[in-house]
Amino acid sequence: MVNKEEYRKKIISTSGQIFSRYGFRKTTMEEIAAALKMGKSSVYYYFKSKEEIFEAVVLHEANMLRNELTTAIKSVESPVDKMRNYVFVRMKTFEKLSNYYNAIFDKNLDHFDFIETIREKYDREELAILRLILYHGARRSVFNVKNSEYTALAIQTTLKGLEVPLFWKKRELDIEERLNGILDVLFNGILMK
Repeated sequence: MVNKEEYRKKIISTSGQIFSRYGFRKTTMEEIAAALKMGKSSVYYYFKSKEEIFEAVVLHEANMLRNELTTAIKSVESPVDKMRNYVFVRMKTFEKLSNYYNAIFDKNLDHFDFIETIREKYDREELAILRLILYHGARRSVFNVKNSEYTALAIQTTLKGLEVPLFWKKRELDIEERLNGILDVLFNGILMK
């Protein structure tokens, strides 16, 4: 007996690679079916449309990102290390999860309702994680944070601002050096002490 969930996972995995290579618009159901060595009608048995497959791929990658971030944060004790791990893992994982990244940042996909839902959920979750790290750091007298909401928003905005140069000019940039630069300003500020 064929396990329907296993087939869905296989379709999501294979489709994710194809979407990554060609983008959502240029990927066809024929290519997905051919890569899976299935008929198109068989793929339609599991998913109603290319959009539904893309949504499943994006949600799968979102879960991968969430799991990697959770592991990175829980693997260390100090608030400084938690923030450092969060920033590094976030940026490096985004680089690997091109479909999720495209869903969040590609304006050509704005017409899909699920994209906006995913974007809003991602922003809320990220702010909650950052607030929690900041809160714990402030409680342990490691961070001097007057308003964790605004500080979390400032960090999120900074990280989003770095995404474009990181992902569009990968060859020319040392990602670690840039991230360390951001963390240095975050932890030490720019004022002389």
